[in-house]
Amino acid sequence: MSARRPAYISGIPVWLLRAAVAIAVVVCVYLAFEFGRIQSGYNIADSIAEERDFREVIDALERQIANLQQEIATLETHREIERAAYKDVEANLVELQRKIQEQRDAIAFYRGIVAPEDGERGLRVQDFRLSRGSDERSYNIRLVLVQAIQNDRTVNGDVALTLEGEQSGSAASYSFDQLAPPDQDSGWPFSFRYFQDFNRQLILPDGFTPERVNIEVRSRTKSVAGVEQSFLWQVGRS
Repeated sequence: MSARRPAYISGIPVWLLRAAVAIAVVVCVYLAFEFGRIQSGYNIADSIAEERDFREVIDALERQIANLQQEIATLETHREIERAAYKDVEANLVELQRKIQEQRDAIAFYRGIVAPEDGERGLRVQDFRLSRGSDERSYNIRLVLVQAIQNDRTVNGDVALTLEGEQSGSAASYSFDQLAPPDQDSGWPFSFRYFQDFNRQLILPDGFTPERVNIEVRSRTKSVAGVEQSFLWQVGRS
């Protein structure tokens, strides 16, 4: 049996003509498609240019977003820094106010020694404060005694403290030796030229509600009179 020979048309193989026709059809279809788009106002060059412009806009927007994100991060950092700085400023302000108050107290204290407001000589209670102690019924006492600078001699004596209040619905009073802790000397002597400060503790009896503190500063020095002063029971900070 002999092999089949390929067919020819005008000396050209049939398969090649078929391929050429198929390609020509595809080209004609594409050209018709492009012609239709051109007729409708479409231009491939313009389309490419528009796509390039859109990509440039997208790139620009992405850069703006990145810049804005960086600005946000920077502002967040600044806010944290400012917040910390504000806290520092606030703490410094409180500390400065505390120091100013301490200086004012010191000025008032020394003025009481150099030039008393009433102009009188003798002993006086310059400061009296109460604060809570370590136990529920215990309290700390700070007492500052002064004498005017006109008296340049040492003054000696002792302090007598009496606490008045209410117990079981009735008036009651206690002396300092009844209120002093067991490990503290109930005696309260003093000896100074210009001033002396004391820190003492007391323990309130059960059921006793204090109302007033009476302090008697008794002088044993001739020409220097003692003094008595009363204070409401007011507990401040330690």
